[in-house]
Amino acid sequence: MPAFSSNSTTWTPTFTNFTFPTYTNTTKNQILTKVEDTVKSFLDNIPLPRWLTVVLMVVGAILILIIVLCLCLKCCRKSKTKEKKDKIGLKGVNGGSTTALRRFWKSINPLRLFRARRRKKNKVQPEVTDPDYGSSKEFRGKLLYSLDYSVPQSELTVGIKEADSLKAMDLGVSSDPYVKVYMCPDKNKTCETKVLKNTLKPVFNESFTFQVSKAALSKSTVVMQVYDFNRFSKHNIIGEVRLQLENFDWNHVMEEWQDLSEPSRHEEENRGDICFSLRYVPTSNKLTVVILEAKNLKVMDLGGSSDPYVKVQLTLDKRKWKKRKTSVKKRTLAPYYNESFTFSVTFEQLQRVNLVIAVWDYDTMTRNDAIGKIYLGCEASGNQLRHWADMLSNPRRPVAQWHSLLSAQQVDSALNLKRKLPKPPKLPFNGHR
Repeated sequence: MPAFSSNSTTWTPTFTNFTFPTYTNTTKNQILTKVEDTVKSFLDNIPLPRWLTVVLMVVGAILILIIVLCLCLKCCRKSKTKEKKDKIGLKGVNGGSTTALRRFWKSINPLRLFRARRRKKNKVQPEVTDPDYGSSKEFRGKLLYSLDYSVPQSELTVGIKEADSLKAMDLGVSSDPYVKVYMCPDKNKTCETKVLKNTLKPVFNESFTFQVSKAALSKSTVVMQVYDFNRFSKHNIIGEVRLQLENFDWNHVMEEWQDLSEPSRHEEENRGDICFSLRYVPTSNKLTVVILEAKNLKVMDLGGSSDPYVKVQLTLDKRKWKKRKTSVKKRTLAPYYNESFTFSVTFEQLQRVNLVIAVWDYDTMTRNDAIGKIYLGCEASGNQLRHWADMLSNPRRPVAQWHSLLSAQQVDSALNLKRKLPKPPKLPFNGHR
C-alpha cells in the first residue's frame, strides 16, 4: 500500500507489502485443461457427428469474416465519398479570406443550384454557333433498299438489302432487327423479313412484291419500318423509311441508302397485343393452342373499355375448318385467359393449315366487332412464320410469344379464304336400305 514519507515536504508514494501474482506452468495447464473440457462437453451435447460440427463452425466463421469485411469496405467508401463532398468548392478558401468565403457561398447558393438544374432540365436553347443547333433528331441507323416497277405486270418489287449502325435496343448493347414493309394508303399487305439476332449491321437480301397499277403508284407511299424483336414483350420500333412514289423514274432499278427517321404515329393504329403458346405432338397428331393474355387492346365501347374474347380458327387449303373460342372478359383492355384448345391435325395437314387468332369485342344487343387478328402457318411471314417454325422445330414443347394484332381486313385479304370445305359426294341411291 502507498505511504507518506515524513522527512520531505513532497509527497512520494512508497509501496509496501504488495506482491504481484505469479503464474506457474501448473496454473496454465489447469486453465487449458478447463477450456478443453468445456469445449468437449459443448461438442458432445450437439446431436451431430463431430466432423459435421467442425465443418459448420468453419463455414460460419468464414461467413462472419466476409460480413465483417463487407461492412468495413462499405464504411471506407462512405468516408471517401464524404471527404470528396467536403472538398468540393474549397480550393479557393484560405483561412480568414472573406472574399474566398463569399465566392464559395455563391458557388453553393441553393437558388443558383436550382436555376442551373432548371436550365439543364429544360435544355436551354444553344448558341447560334453550335453546329447541332436546330437538329434534335436522334440517329437511329440507315437502311439500304431497292425499288423496281414492272409495267406489264403492274408489280412493284421492294428489296430490303441491309442496315447499318442501328440503334441498340437490348440493354444498350445490341438488337434483334427485322424489317416490316407495307404500302399506304391501302395497307392491304404487310411483309416482314427474317429476324437476325444480336446485330446492329443486319444483312437481309429479301424482296417483296406488291400489285399496284401505274395510276395508283403515283399516289402510294412505301413504308419500311425496322423493329427490334422481343419474344415476351412488345416489339420496339427503331426507325422507318417512308417514300412517296410520285416523282420516281421507273426506267431503271433504284438502290440507295437512307437514314432512319422517327416513326409517324398518326397513321399506325394500335389494336393491341396478344400472347399465346403453340405445341405440336407428332406421335398423337395433336396441336395445342393456349391463349394466355392480351394487353393494350383497342377501345370498342363507349365507356372506354371492351368485352374481349378470342376466337381460335384453323383453315385448311384456304377454307375454314375448325374453330373454338374463349370466355368473354368484361370491361377490360388487358384480359387474362389461360385457356387451352386442342385440335387433331396430321403432320401432312400441318403443312397446309393456317392458324387464325382473332380478338373480338362482345356486344349483347348488336353485332360483335373485330378488334384485331393474326395468322400463323407455313404461308405466313415475319414473326408469325418464326413462331410457327419454332413450334415445328421443338415438338412436344410449348412455345409462347407475343404478337401485335393486325386489322381484320388486312388478314382476310392475305388469307383470301373460301366459304367452307366442300361436302363429300353423296352415294348413289340404288333402292336398297
